[in-house]
Amino acid sequence: MKLRQETDYNLISVLYIHQSINMTIFNCLMKKVLTISILSMQIVFAQNIAQKLDNATKNLMNSPTAISSNLSFYVADESGNLIYEFNGNKGLSTASTQKIFTAAAALETLGNNYTYTTTSSYSGKISDGILNGNLYISSNGDPTLGSWRYEGYKPDNFKQKFLEAVKKSGIKKISGNLIIDDSYFDHQTIPGGWPWDDLGNYYGAGVWGVNWRENQFDININGNDFKSFSYPLEGVKWLNDLTAAGNSDQSLIFTAPHSDVALINGSLPAGKVTTVSGSVPNPPLQLGAEAVKWLWESGIEVSGKIITNSQLEIEGKKMEIVPQNNVILTYKSPTLDKIVYWFLRKSVNLYGETLIKTLGKEKKANPSFRSGVSFLKEFWKSKGINSNMINFADGSGLSPQNYVSAKAEVQALMYAKKQPWFEAYYEGFPTQDNGMKMKSGTMRDTKSYAGYHTSKDGKRYVYSIIINNFPGSGSAELQKILNVLK
Repeated sequence: MKLRQETDYNLISVLYIHQSINMTIFNCLMKKVLTISILSMQIVFAQNIAQKLDNATKNLMNSPTAISSNLSFYVADESGNLIYEFNGNKGLSTASTQKIFTAAAALETLGNNYTYTTTSSYSGKISDGILNGNLYISSNGDPTLGSWRYEGYKPDNFKQKFLEAVKKSGIKKISGNLIIDDSYFDHQTIPGGWPWDDLGNYYGAGVWGVNWRENQFDININGNDFKSFSYPLEGVKWLNDLTAAGNSDQSLIFTAPHSDVALINGSLPAGKVTTVSGSVPNPPLQLGAEAVKWLWESGIEVSGKIITNSQLEIEGKKMEIVPQNNVILTYKSPTLDKIVYWFLRKSVNLYGETLIKTLGKEKKANPSFRSGVSFLKEFWKSKGINSNMINFADGSGLSPQNYVSAKAEVQALMYAKKQPWFEAYYEGFPTQDNGMKMKSGTMRDTKSYAGYHTSKDGKRYVYSIIINNFPGSGSAELQKILNVLK
């Protein structure tokens, strides 16, 4: 009887184990089925999005307007998996989406809290309130010095700090010169390849060792009649070929580094005042002229001249050595995260080219554009981007000699997304007319967008689209394609 009970118990145990095994197998199979179903749904969804993107893209590229255009388009999901591409590897002129590469490399290499420094010092001695020597202002290229964009860093803020420092040092009269030391970078202020049509306009401002007011000025013009300047330009004479015609601003300003002649041509509407913005041909000299005026207005006499180190070299004279001991002012810029915000949000080309020179100086001990661009390419190559897809010519995208693929831009965006500085980076991306937060780029017959987007159903995309040789702005056409991701 006992043996039968044990046999029955063992049989029940076997049956229970068998049932458990079957349930485990069943559960595993169900999980696999569920996983396969989810993957299938994802694949179908991705195929649907890809098909819609393909239809929208080919509708544009098959249109009569795009008959001679080139397009590079690449879309990935948040993990970097390809969703759709159209000539994704093709290198095209990027315009300002080039800035996404420069901003990310600067944040990682220099750090969120990196600041530029402007100093004032003096040579000689101060006796009875008289400085028997020269007063100096020098900088390591701060592009925000005198900018209007930052609270606490505007022209009047620097003016106040400068005058306070001079007075605190006991200086009441300067027997020597005011010397603006613009020697931190090399002498090339404009990247090679920038079009001559751009150089004199505000977005074509060059990079100097001492920058001031973002190297930009404004003119208020009625038709072809100059009404006023935002501030007096130092030593600039004008040639005016403007005509009063049309309903929009079709003017161009031409200035060149160190030149004392500026040209404006084209047309402006008659009967109303239009503000036209240009680039200062000699920002260090401009700062010097304003600083001397501040000193005189504060009762501090300056007996000597305004001199820049560049001008001394042009005249074949020995460059001044800035004293390191008698520093009376150390003036810090906003932190790099704030600079990058405006660099991306308002597409300030000056910031991008200053960052390029700074990277060249910091990483290669060579502050040239060529050195900085070389570092930028090495940086992104080290992050896994094919070097043939990032043929950089500058740091801002103004040069039409930049050739970058949409895939490379997506790879850069994907890399940035994983970094601790990403929040500062992403904050700078503007929201475009279609409601998508993305960096844009615009040049003649060129349009580009690059950014991140979360769709209504929660899908997250990283994308870049670039079109070249497309008549008109291209904004509406490219946004129509990107709206598929919404």
